[in-house]
Amino acid sequence: MQEIWQLFWMFFRIGSFTFGGGYAMLPILQRELAEEKKWLSPEELIDFYAIGQSTPGIIAVNTATLVGYKRKGIAGAIFATAGMVTPSLIIISLIASVFQRFQEYALVQHAFAGIQIAVIALILDTVIKMGKTGIRDYTGLVIFILAFLLLSFLGISPIIVIVSSALVGILMQNRQKNRMTETNYSTDGDKK
Repeated sequence: MQEIWQLFWMFFRIGSFTFGGGYAMLPILQRELAEEKKWLSPEELIDFYAIGQSTPGIIAVNTATLVGYKRKGIAGAIFATAGMVTPSLIIISLIASVFQRFQEYALVQHAFAGIQIAVIALILDTVIKMGKTGIRDYTGLVIFILAFLLLSFLGISPIIVIVSSALVGILMQNRQKNRMTETNYSTDGDKK
């Protein structure tokens, strides 16, 4: 039961300080889950995040649910999800009650502009870190570049890009295994 409450409070903290959506949450998840708690490997985090992004709903909530489920089953999923959404409910309720009165103030507008810049820096830092663990070979680099181009310049749906990238990864892995098998057969034949 202790780890279930740890899941709740960890995602409550993450949900309390994540401005800018699911992408801004990624560096915090990386630090908390992969580096400090070691509940997930960086590769598992990338996988959970990709699944969270490609399924309906909010990326942050989907990812929290997957992490909670991996750690403690259904109860873990419920507590992690509750931890992630509770701060948003509280913060949105408070902001909604006063935002109309303060949105025109220059100080508030500048604060939001500063938050946006910090979020961009967090996302870029995470992209670099995750690129180091996720792109392991030439094939991974090619998939990354193609996915980036499809998403950024052609506006292709992230779901299509993720599924296509998964299929290409599977095909390339099978092709590589076949080459290794052929090499082993030819090497074995030479030895006889």
